[in-house]
Amino acid sequence: MDDEYVESVLSLVERIPPGRAMAYGAVAEVVGARLGRGGPRQVGAVMAAFGASVPWWRVVTASGRLPPGREVAALRELVAEGTPLVTDGTRVDMRHASWRPSADHEH
Repeated sequence: MDDEYVESVLSLVERIPPGRAMAYGAVAEVVGARLGRGGPRQVGAVMAAFGASVPWWRVVTASGRLPPGREVAALRELVAEGTPLVTDGTRVDMRHASWRPSADHEH
């Protein structure tokens, strides 16, 4: 992973508003549209290695599953921000919480 990719992922994650979330694949699509590379696994690797300085809990799977191994901490942050969760409270409700940057802010 090169620095430009890492910085692009972290910069995008920093812009996810409180109470909202993005799927690993959605982050990969936005960053990939600009840089022409990367995928959900690369986003996950960036978040695992460098994500502590950004709101990492706002990046989940497409089904809303919380970051593996960090579920308890992520859930605490998401609840504090008022993020919509599914009925059983174990996943983000991506129908209501999903966020994407507007086209004029992608660069």
